[in-house]
Amino acid sequence: MKAAMCFVVALAVWLLLFWSLHWTVVLGGVLAAALVTALLVHRFPAGAAKMLNPRRWFFAAIYLPYFLYYCVKANLDVAIRVLHPDLPIRPGIVKVRTHLSSSMAKTFLANSITLTPGTLTIDIDGQELYVHWINIHTQDPQRRYAEIVGRFEPLLRRIFE
Repeated sequence: MKAAMCFVVALAVWLLLFWSLHWTVVLGGVLAAALVTALLVHRFPAGAAKMLNPRRWFFAAIYLPYFLYYCVKANLDVAIRVLHPDLPIRPGIVKVRTHLSSSMAKTFLANSITLTPGTLTIDIDGQELYVHWINIHTQDPQRRYAEIVGRFEPLLRRIFE
């Protein structure tokens, strides 16, 4: 099943890149997908077939504008901090704990945090993420969790777990 999913994903990427269903393109895609599958099937994530569930795609469609909202909000916050010299900047590294179990979900969470301006995921150690935060305004671990991880984690859990 893992090899079949790897083949289908590689073929889909090929067809999207060429944007043609001409028989030569499809044949080339089948050959390229077979080669990619033979070389990289061991790197393909286990349980990728569960991503075909439409419920997961629904939550992914919700996650995209949700993430973009927080990304724009963080962009404005960082821009205001840069342009206004009186706003505080208290950078530091904080440790937050995630409840996600799959490595794919943790990777998406770390990338979502990093792509949000003002935060940068430095390391993932088991269930803990080390995040550089531009303005640490609380020492309470629950508030840090809510502000950094809590906004993304529930949707990512529905998508990946």
